[in-house]
Amino acid sequence: MYCVGIDIGGMSIKAGVVDKRGNIVKKNTVTTDVAAGPKKIIDDIGKLILSIVDMNDRDFVGIGIGCPGAVNSAAGTVDCAYNLNWRNVALAEELSRIVNRPIKVGNDANVAALGESMYGAGRMYTDTVVLTLGTGVGGGVVLGGKLYDGNEGKGGELGHMVIQVDGEQCTCGRRGCLEAYCSATALMRDTRKAMTANPDSAMWKYSPTLEEVSGLTAFECCKQGDAAAKSVVDRYIKYLGEGMLNFANIFRPQAIILGGGVCGQGDYLIDKLKDYCIKREYGFAGMPRFDILIAQLGNDAGVVGAAGLIYELI
Repeated sequence: MYCVGIDIGGMSIKAGVVDKRGNIVKKNTVTTDVAAGPKKIIDDIGKLILSIVDMNDRDFVGIGIGCPGAVNSAAGTVDCAYNLNWRNVALAEELSRIVNRPIKVGNDANVAALGESMYGAGRMYTDTVVLTLGTGVGGGVVLGGKLYDGNEGKGGELGHMVIQVDGEQCTCGRRGCLEAYCSATALMRDTRKAMTANPDSAMWKYSPTLEEVSGLTAFECCKQGDAAAKSVVDRYIKYLGEGMLNFANIFRPQAIILGGGVCGQGDYLIDKLKDYCIKREYGFAGMPRFDILIAQLGNDAGVVGAAGLIYELI
């Protein structure tokens, strides 16, 4: 038995044949031709699937798709995906005209979270929260071994929980979202502010210009004992820690799994978050504690998680 997982991105579309253990046994990729419109992209997805599977093989049981934007998972539609220029695209219905198999569509962040929970760092747990700390903050929730995606599949927008009322501007239009404090973008913004205010900071040696600042700058200089860098890292840990404690109180997961470039800090990041959470009441102290883990699947999470949409139905 195997499924095909499809991960639609703004630059490329990845497809993989995924077995029930979450192993990718065959894969292929095609460029996302955004300018040509949804019909061309769906045709390309159909060709991509046919390039890696035999439609006469009865062991091929279905297709899962992770797509960016507002996805109605029940209807199999993409209501809005800005980076694809899609509105009201009947993705599952149109693709079924090319490939005659069950098709399930989900939001790409939710799907990646499912993959990480089923086959990655969360595979030993039934209840997990996954946070991806990248340009934005994405993620998803798996409860009882099943993806929670809410009404019309549009739930799980973890990055847009307000953590500071009337706080920093978020790209979603609101202020004070977790994304506005805990994304790599926010980390770099705060690093540049601290460097500008502290011209003697060691961060200027690590990143000689503001344009060269990365998500590593503050963390690496904090390790060297730089006070300005420490203030940036402490602020980052504070907001991420509070967000995690909020998710713990809402969902009571067994583990919170962190992915994205910031997590290259590994135990240095995890230990600081554990220390922060241990000192806080209710969310951690005196309640069922959650493990804090680093995601394992990397770029394969979307493909594996998309296949997981089918496997969790079987």
